[in-house]
Formats: sequence, C-alpha cells, structure tokens
Amino acid sequence: MRSYGTWPTGRAPGTYVFERLPSQASQPEQQAALEEAARPAVEMAGFKPAPDAARADVSIQLGARITRYETSPWDDPMWWNWGYGYGRYGGWRPGFGLGYRFDNPRYEREVAVLIRDRATGAPLYETRAVNDSLIGADGESLSLMFEAALKDFPTPAVSPRRVVVPVSR
Repeated sequence: MRSYGTWPTGRAPGTYVFERLPSQASQPEQQAALEEAARPAVEMAGFKPAPDAARADVSIQLGARITRYETSPWDDPMWWNWGYGYGRYGGWRPGFGLGYRFDNPRYEREVAVLIRDRATGAPLYETRAVNDSLIGADGESLSLMFEAALKDFPTPAVSPRRVVVPVSR
C-alpha cells in the first residue's frame, strides 16, 4: 500500500461524490460496480454521500487494474528432475521427472483512490493498494483492497507497507 496527501489538519472528511473520467463514463455498469466495491471503505473513512454533486465537499476518483499472468512449468525449479532428486509431488525418486501438471494463473490487482477538494479541484489525498493472488477479482476482494488503501486516512502512510485486512468467511 502507498498513500500520499496534503489533507488539511483539522478538516473533517465531509460529503463525497464519485467522479468519473470520460473513459469510465463510457462503461457505466463496470464503473458502478467499482464504486459499490469502494463505497464501504470510503464511508468507513468518515465520508458521507452527498445529496447531489453540487453540494459535495470532495470528489473521489477510483481506478482498478487486474492483470492475469499465465505461469509456466519452467518457472518452477523443481519441475525438471534429472537423476535422483526431489519430485514435485512426492519424495525422493530416481529418473527423469517430467509429469503432467496444472498451472494456475496468477492475478495482480491494484486499486487507486484520488480525493480532490470539490471547490478548488486540488488533490488532497492519493492512495493505492496492490495484491497478488491465485484467484481473480470479485466485488469482495476489491472492497477489501479499497479498505486497505484507506485504512489510515487522512494520514499518509509510510510507503510502501503491508496492510492486513481480516476476511470474514
């Protein structure tokens, strides 16, 4: 997690409205899902939804990136097994170790939050969180990432750092 900011000392979080870039406005369903994933974390940080955009204290811009990486058997040093050695799925064994295996893709996810003063447009706080996992993204995982990103709001964190958010399942 990384965060940066110039949040004014003594300023309360206030009311917010989500801001959409033109590219985000062209995909309203996808952006609405991202906003729903971020909403609990934004409100946990002390913000309240504005009754209308004109009366919001801040605008909040969101972003997310999910990259899928295919793993290769050659990434695993235990895959090739010449002569005697440790087998990938078992103990020591003789022989040339080529076997059948299933590789899971890896996912790298990143969420970003930019909070601007609505009146001046000045950026007040920027934060992001990254995660590497064997599962793709869903609303719950993105919500947890937004929670991690806004965990210490409005204090900019020592960056980068690890944040642990408990998952209740």
